[in-house]
Amino acid sequence: MMAKKISGKTVVVTGASAGLGRAIVREFAKHAVQIGLIARGKEGLEGAKKDVEKLGSIALAVEADVSDAQQLEYAAKRIERELGAIDIWINNAMVSVFGSFTSITSEEFKRVTEVTYLGQVYGTREALKSMTRRNKGTIILIGSALAYRGIPLQSAYCGAKHGIHGFFESVRSELIHEKSKVNLCMIQMPAMNTPQFESVRNKLSNKPRPMGTIYEPELAAKAVMFVARHPQREVKVGYPTFESIIGNKFLPAYMDYYLANKGYNGQQTSEVVDPNKEDNLWSPLSGDLGTHGAFTSQSTDSSPLLWAERHKWIVFGAAMTLAGLAGWLMKRK
Repeated sequence: MMAKKISGKTVVVTGASAGLGRAIVREFAKHAVQIGLIARGKEGLEGAKKDVEKLGSIALAVEADVSDAQQLEYAAKRIERELGAIDIWINNAMVSVFGSFTSITSEEFKRVTEVTYLGQVYGTREALKSMTRRNKGTIILIGSALAYRGIPLQSAYCGAKHGIHGFFESVRSELIHEKSKVNLCMIQMPAMNTPQFESVRNKLSNKPRPMGTIYEPELAAKAVMFVARHPQREVKVGYPTFESIIGNKFLPAYMDYYLANKGYNGQQTSEVVDPNKEDNLWSPLSGDLGTHGAFTSQSTDSSPLLWAERHKWIVFGAAMTLAGLAGWLMKRK
């Protein structure tokens, strides 16, 4: 399938200063676009802006907390005023708290929900304000395998991701009813090697880590680019994401017990936590955190499942060819 060029379009990325957001920014910057960068951390935003300019695109960095609807409205208006009408909006910002539900305070739970869930709600609202006037555009919600299957020690984050999925289905149905040409898409991500695990609030005795197979964020960024070029309802990145969603669909009770046994050690390293370590729950950490975390040696940058998602016609053609060959061989017998 021939890729459509997106040169000249205006793209907005929330959570653009680090991790997956930073990888998404770099991926889009390769294609001569204007990118609105939204995040809280000034130094990370400046680093992302430099990345964009080095790759030949234009960037506008706006400091904003996505949990504040007014700040996000201001950011969206400024981006549209200075860069032009918004064509693609990517809701990526998140925060999290690692710990048992009873160890997380009400204020902490609320904060995770406001940033990770309501941040995507507010972002979608701002994107639609721009896109419905022209009846065109693409909004991408960054989800997770945890949007389908909750795991222990991340109740606030899992609840937010589940909320995003329900919100996505509701608004997508409304857009279809209205015969809108605005695309609303969701990408379910796997565990990734990002600075998230050094940044989140942690109430565990040891340092947190991604559970299961770990993917480099550049792979996920390619999935975002693919959906921006070829809008579709939903894409799942990495076999573990697909496996978790299917497993929970058919064996949810088994998954409860499996995660009760494996989900605690699987999300912690052997390193003890520094009790004085700062986190980014309420305010950004200082410095430019970049794209990658501490798990590069354990990470992979390939996914056969994502390749199949991106090359469906090849997969379909191969399957039909094999089916035809099988039928011919049966007739020969």
